[in-house]
Amino acid sequence: MDFELPQEHRMLQDLVARFVREELLPLEPAVLAREAAGEGLGLTPDEERRLDARSRELGLWGLDAPEEMGGSDLPLTAMVAVNEEMGRTITPYDLPPDSPNLRMLMLTATPDQRTRYLEPYARGETSSAIAISEPGAGADPAGMITRARRDGDHWVLDGRKIWSTRAGVADWTIVMAVTDKAKGARGGISAFIVDRDTPGFEVVRKIPMLGGHSTYEVVLEDCRLLAGQLLGDEGNGFAPMQARLSSRRVQMAAWCTGIAQRALDMICEYAPQRSTFGAPLSERQAIQWWVADAATRIHACRLMTYEAAARIDRGDQARVQISMIKLYATEMAWDIVDQAMQTFGAMGMTKELPLQQMANDVRLMRIYEGPSEVHRWVIARDLLGLRR
Repeated sequence: MDFELPQEHRMLQDLVARFVREELLPLEPAVLAREAAGEGLGLTPDEERRLDARSRELGLWGLDAPEEMGGSDLPLTAMVAVNEEMGRTITPYDLPPDSPNLRMLMLTATPDQRTRYLEPYARGETSSAIAISEPGAGADPAGMITRARRDGDHWVLDGRKIWSTRAGVADWTIVMAVTDKAKGARGGISAFIVDRDTPGFEVVRKIPMLGGHSTYEVVLEDCRLLAGQLLGDEGNGFAPMQARLSSRRVQMAAWCTGIAQRALDMICEYAPQRSTFGAPLSERQAIQWWVADAATRIHACRLMTYEAAARIDRGDQARVQISMIKLYATEMAWDIVDQAMQTFGAMGMTKELPLQQMANDVRLMRIYEGPSEVHRWVIARDLLGLRR
């Protein structure tokens, strides 16, 4: 059993670490100041363009996109290292394209959809969103009620979606809808590609979230699509959607590992410098135990995440392992960031340090892509033989 990444993947991780260190970390003070001023968490157009140009120059676009589309076709294990490094900064920048939607399209797109949607997306020329959750359905995608009915050469969608992160700005959105209510999640849910300007597709609300983030609520009313906008086979949208969610959960676990590692690094740098009651914080047993436990948990999380990613690369759904890392990584990072904030005292409560934004990001991830309670349920049902 080899616990080392291949040399080319280690070199890529080093390159991404340099990009984070030299390009993203220096932007943090400005990003934090804008968020504290109520301007949201984002980059200016000039900052975005400069980062796009620099990351493209370094060859960091399309890392897991197909080679025939200009990508590097990297496995998920290589992307774990990339996303851990990207998780070390609160500067809101993603290396194009967004991997989970990319992987869903790679599994399902028709030849025409590959040309119209997948190829430009893989090149970073377009942006996407996905609309799964609905008011009242919560973390149960099988409970969705948005309907899609066939009408000749068209599909007509009606329903309401919520918590879609990029729907207000994306060029197109993957919309999940029920095409056969009787079958439900087992053959009755389909995926559709809806362009931003499609009549009947309306973004009705931008929802402010923690830490300057935002999501969107979308209404579909008599939203008429050509039959070719069906993504994959009718009724078979649930499995590719779950594959997409698994990819995001691995990504989140890697982000959380990076966040926790940075929080630990901040503790280790600050504790020897700060003295209380005549002794450095680094000599306090409470701090020493926090440091030891954090390092141990980060190491365990990193190994768990790589193992889950390796399973997916081999073709395994790894459903239980994915739930384990989503649960463990988010709660681990939450605890370690909280201890870092405690170590810094009042300074840890300010918006001048990135710790509060790291805490906000992790708190959101404890809900996004399934809350901890749902993942505990998945793990327990499997162990107890209760899976449906």
